[in-house]
Amino acid sequence: MAATDFQFKRDTLSFANSTVFEYHEGVARLRRGEKEKNPRYTRRCFTMCRTVLQFQKFARFDPSGAPLNDDDLARRIREVTKHPAWRDPFPDGERIVIPGYANLRKLSEKHALVLQKNIGLGWPTYARIGNYRMFYNHSTKYQDETRNQLNAALARRELFVAYLSDFPTLHINHAVLVYERKPSKPKDNADRYNCYDPNHPDGPRELVWLKDKQVFNFEKDEEFVGGFARVFRVYGKPLQ
Repeated sequence: MAATDFQFKRDTLSFANSTVFEYHEGVARLRRGEKEKNPRYTRRCFTMCRTVLQFQKFARFDPSGAPLNDDDLARRIREVTKHPAWRDPFPDGERIVIPGYANLRKLSEKHALVLQKNIGLGWPTYARIGNYRMFYNHSTKYQDETRNQLNAALARRELFVAYLSDFPTLHINHAVLVYERKPSKPKDNADRYNCYDPNHPDGPRELVWLKDKQVFNFEKDEEFVGGFARVFRVYGKPLQ
């Protein structure tokens, strides 16, 4: 079941969160080469997931309206993102209107820099109170409860922002937004979910719950060797 009517190519940001390091088969190393002309947009995976959630809950796009200039658009973006992400969605008539664009993907294709400058900083996410859970909630029971919370949230047609960690190894320390439980495959002893991963704006990534091992696995990519990752929900309630 998909949360709300979420569509990846419509409701996500078109630009990527860039990693601080460069990776080869999940192994980090310092970036090498010529100095880049423009600073990379880094450390924003939590911020970008939160932003997508906030636009889904509090904004409404009006493609027939006249686009705003950059200053007015920046104020409108801040108006959306000032609302706590765990609040209930606004009724249609109370939503902040973004004129001139059909959806968040179209807006971010045209005004990536305006969004990047106004959706929030990345460094405060390192000091989030909810991060403490990575240090001691390591039991399979806790993860099974998280899986139940994830399924319940999706059944209520809610989005679920997941903090992924394999502390103390730290092969992964990342946030994704889970928006859909995929149909079960015959004889597949797993639950599979589609995610928006801010590092990969081109298409969804897969989070998997392995029923026999009672653990989550996340899809392999350049930054992560793939496999085991603990999941902690964030932005579901205050201080989470």
